[in-house]
Amino acid sequence: MDKSIKEVSKPIKQAVKADWKIENVVATAEMHVEPEKIDLNIIARKYTDCKYNPERFPGLIMRFAEPKFTALIFSTGKAVITGLCNEDDVKDAVSAVIGNLKNAKIIVLDDSTFKVQNIVASGNVHAPINLNDAIIALDNSVYEPEVFPGLIYRAAESAETPKAVFLIFSTGRIVCTGTKNREDVEKAVDALAALLDTLDLLGNEKSLNEESDDSDLDI
Repeated sequence: MDKSIKEVSKPIKQAVKADWKIENVVATAEMHVEPEKIDLNIIARKYTDCKYNPERFPGLIMRFAEPKFTALIFSTGKAVITGLCNEDDVKDAVSAVIGNLKNAKIIVLDDSTFKVQNIVASGNVHAPINLNDAIIALDNSVYEPEVFPGLIYRAAESAETPKAVFLIFSTGRIVCTGTKNREDVEKAVDALAALLDTLDLLGNEKSLNEESDDSDLDI
């Protein structure tokens, strides 16, 4: 009697794709001024929306509406730009700072420079993550749920991926920091999602939705 063997096809596993967006771009600028020191009191008197209290902080805080960002300006001519959501806006932000300085009669030379120092992005792999297993499987990771609910993972730099630091949460949400351009954010996030999938640390979205429905929590 012949026995037929029935082949059962397994569903093809789709590649995990994480969504992400830039939340904050931090850049530094070095503006060469004459004389070599800026009297920040002059700027504080010129712009009423500035905050300057040298007894508490040595820099002047100046906020801008378009693009929306905050500048910390120091008497040396150095500045920190924070709050941008697009790295392409850094040049315009520095130009806006220089424009305000010039309006306050500060002499700013034309050889000012700037550099993106850090990009913070938030994301979601759309699957629950077992952090108890992740702390064992992921090198260079820290997970102390009694102190902080997320796992901290330091991704090492390789030929294909940049160095980055991740906050990973059981809901599938992630925060990526330490990169310096949009391309590196994408590479780092995609590499993390692939790694979590390869190590079988991801659950399925259905179980995550069921958990959300049971707990009435918005994830």
